[in-house]
Amino acid sequence: MIQIQHTLISDDVRDNFFVCNLEACKGACCVEGDLGAPLEPEELDILNQEYENIKPFLTDAGRAAIEQQGRYIKDWEGDFSTTTINDRECAYALYDERGILKCGIEQAYLAGATSFKKPISCHLYPIRITKYDGFEALNYDRWTICSPACSFGANLGVRIYQFLREPLIRKYGEGWYGELVAEIEQGGGGPAAD
Repeated sequence: MIQIQHTLISDDVRDNFFVCNLEACKGACCVEGDLGAPLEPEELDILNQEYENIKPFLTDAGRAAIEQQGRYIKDWEGDFSTTTINDRECAYALYDERGILKCGIEQAYLAGATSFKKPISCHLYPIRITKYDGFEALNYDRWTICSPACSFGANLGVRIYQFLREPLIRKYGEGWYGELVAEIEQGGGGPAAD
């Protein structure tokens, strides 16, 4: 376990290899699972404010699901997540010409229609954050649909914390990420032997 400021980071984040391989998985994480993408409280306001800018980038089925269920849903534990289509794919997802699921929010961001890139939970995947009193735990969420990402990351020699540099900085800041890298690469918390 690595401690940086108010976070505890699992050694798995340091030790395991990972690089998304959309050609292999086709964006299955946008379809599989019980719920949509977890949302932070501040992201609810962002979705409400930015929805009209994001809406043109969504599918008809996605827009219909959002009109019926709302821009996000509250689950049985009181947490919020993105709306889904028939309890399957995220209502904000869309298929590209190669049959790969992509984030409609991110497509709107790339087109300059919104400043919201995508939910941080999606950006940080395969890291999942659990919030406790006074600290957050960052754990590697192993999922069989991501096996191609693990082998691709191993082939490229890229570990989870390296692959997720941008979203980790987005969530915790440059200083935090610098501390993490220093702890891993110089502080005796280096990657386990391969």
